Amino acid sequence: MKYPEKFDVIIIGGGHAGAEAAYASANMGAKTLLLTQQLETIGQMSCNPAIGGLGKSQLVAEVDALGGLMGIAADRSGIQYRTLNATKGAAVRASRAQADKNSYRSVVREMLERCAGLYMFQQEVQDLLIKNDVITGVVTKSGVSFLACSVVLTAGTFLAGRIHIGDKSFASGRAGDAASNALAEKFRQRGFEVGRLKTGTPARLDGRTINYDNLDVQHGDEPRPGFSFLPNIENKLPQLPCHITYTNKKTLDVIKKNIAKSAIFSGEITGLGPRYCPSIEDKAERFAERERHQIFIEPEGIAVAEVYPNGISTSLPFDVQYEFIRTIEGFENAHITRPGYAIEYDFFDPRGLFPWLETKKCHNLFFAGQINGTTGYEEAAAQGFVAGVNAARRAKQLEPWVLRRDQAYIGVMIDDLVNNGTIEPYRMFTSRSEYRLSLRQDNADARLTAIGKSLGTITDDRWQSFSKKTESMVSLELFVKKRIVLPEELSRGSLAKKLASSTNRQALPLWDLLKRPEIVVADIADLLPLGVDYDVAASIEVNAKYEGYIARQSDEIVRQKRLENKKIPRDFNYALVSGLSTEVTLVLQRIQPATVAQASRVPGVTPAAISILLVYLKATESA
Repeated sequence: MKYPEKFDVIIIGGGHAGAEAAYASANMGAKTLLLTQQLETIGQMSCNPAIGGLGKSQLVAEVDALGGLMGIAADRSGIQYRTLNATKGAAVRASRAQADKNSYRSVVREMLERCAGLYMFQQEVQDLLIKNDVITGVVTKSGVSFLACSVVLTAGTFLAGRIHIGDKSFASGRAGDAASNALAEKFRQRGFEVGRLKTGTPARLDGRTINYDNLDVQHGDEPRPGFSFLPNIENKLPQLPCHITYTNKKTLDVIKKNIAKSAIFSGEITGLGPRYCPSIEDKAERFAERERHQIFIEPEGIAVAEVYPNGISTSLPFDVQYEFIRTIEGFENAHITRPGYAIEYDFFDPRGLFPWLETKKCHNLFFAGQINGTTGYEEAAAQGFVAGVNAARRAKQLEPWVLRRDQAYIGVMIDDLVNNGTIEPYRMFTSRSEYRLSLRQDNADARLTAIGKSLGTITDDRWQSFSKKTESMVSLELFVKKRIVLPEELSRGSLAKKLASSTNRQALPLWDLLKRPEIVVADIADLLPLGVDYDVAASIEVNAKYEGYIARQSDEIVRQKRLENKKIPRDFNYALVSGLSTEVTLVLQRIQPATVAQASRVPGVTPAAISILLVYLKATESA
C-alpha cells in the first residue's frame, strides 16, 4: 500500500548517523520519518561504550555547537570523563567519555521523541522509488510505500553485512540483527559503485569473573570535561574506573598458532579493516617483535556486569578466543558473554557524493555514516547532521549547505572523502586538518553556533546561552588586554614560582603574561574579575597563546576562500577546457567538484590545471 501522508524527509537507519540526520531535519521544521529495523536499538553503541577521543571529540563538539544531540547524550550518560593530551597544546587536546550504553540509547530516543514533526516506523527498507534519476520514496519489507522529497540512507554495517567467527559466517547487520540484503542488491543493480570494508569487536566479558587486584586502574578527571556547550546538563550516574591489562607471550603464541583459522587470514574476508584499530591477529602478525599489547577494560554500564576489553578485537574461532583470553592477567577465569567477531559490509565510493552528501547518481538521495567508508560513532554523527540538514533544505528548495575545511573538522572529513575516496575505514585525526590551531574543541561554538542559528537547528535557549557566553568572552578578553600586571603582583603565589628565573619583573599586560607557555589560568585567577567562568577564561588563555599562529593561519584562509567562493556549474563539461590533460579532465569529470578550491584538492590536479580552469571560467562568465 501507499502510505497516505507524504514526508519531506525519510531517514533510513537509526544509528548515530540516522539519529543526527532525523534530529537536524525535524528541528528545521521538515516533516521527517525515521525508518529502522528495531526502534529499541535507536542510538545503539554497537561497538565500544565510549564517545570522543583524539580528533573525534572535535567532531562531537562541532555537532553539538550546530545543534546536534551526541554531545548532550554523552554528557547525560557518561560514567567516566577524561581529557586526553592534557599536557599538550589545546589544538590536540580531546575529551573522551565512557558511557552507560543503556542510558545513552535512552537519552537519544528521548531527544528524538521530543522533536515535533519527527515520526518513527519499525520496518526494514527493501527498495527505493526512483524516477528519472530522482528518488521519490522507499518501499518496506511489508510492501508499504512511503513518499518523500528527499531520502537519507544511514545503513551502517547492515548493507549485505556478514559476520565472521573463524570458519563460521552468517548474514547479519551486527550481532543479533538482520542484514539488509535486499536493499544492498537494489543498489548494485542500479549501478552504484560498491566496495567491501570490515570492522570487528572483541569478545565481551563478565566483569564479575575478572580479577582486578593486580591491574592498573584509571579513574576519570574532576572536574569532568564534557562535550556539550549547554550549561548545567544533569548527570547523576556514578562514575566508574577503567582498568588496564596486557597480552603476554603466551597469549600471542596461542594466536600465532591458530592464526590461519582467523577469517582475516584465511581469505574469507576481502574487505580492508581500520588500520588504526587492528585485530589482535593483525597485531600479532604486524608487530611480531612485541610481546605485549595493551587492553583497556571499559565498563558497559552501571547496571550490567559486562565489560568491553578494548584492544583484542578478533575473528578467531570461539575456542581460540576462549584459550587466548584466559592467558591474560586478570582474565584467568573470565567468562565470555559474547564472542568477538569481524563484520564485512557494503560501502559506496564517497567520490560519488557532492560535498553536501547528495549522491551524484540519484538526485535527492543522501548518504551518511559507515556506508561512506568511515568508522566511528563520531564520524557517522557528523555526516548524519550534514545529510539531515541538506535533505531538509532540498525539501524546502534551498541551496545546499557545505562546511569548508577552514570552518570545521566536519568540513575536513567530508572534503577528504568526496575528493580522495578511501580504501580503508576513514578515521578522523587532528593531523588531517591543516587548520587545527583554529579548529579546536573549545571554540567549536564560537565557530559554528551562529551557522546553526541560520540553519534553524539551534533552539532559543541555546542561542541565549551562546550569546551570554560570547558577551563574557568579549568582555574578559578586553579586560585581559587592558589589565596591567604590576611587578609586586608578579611576586605573589604561583606566578612568583613560575617566574623565579626571570630577572625582568617589569609591569606588563595580562594578555602578554598569558602568552607565556608556563602560565595557565589558575596562576592568574586572583587577577581576573570575580565570578569569571573557568571555561571562558581557559578559552581566553588559548587565544592569547595561539594569537600569532592563528593570525598567520587566518591569512592563508582568506587566500583559500577566494577559490572556495569560485563555484563550478553542476555537470560542468571539463572536455571543453582547452589545455587540460586527459588525466585531469577524466578525474575532474568523475569528481565534479563544486568549487575551484575543491578541484585543487583532487589528487592529480596540478596548480597549472587550476590556472587554466580559472581562466576558462572567467572567460565564460564575461562572454
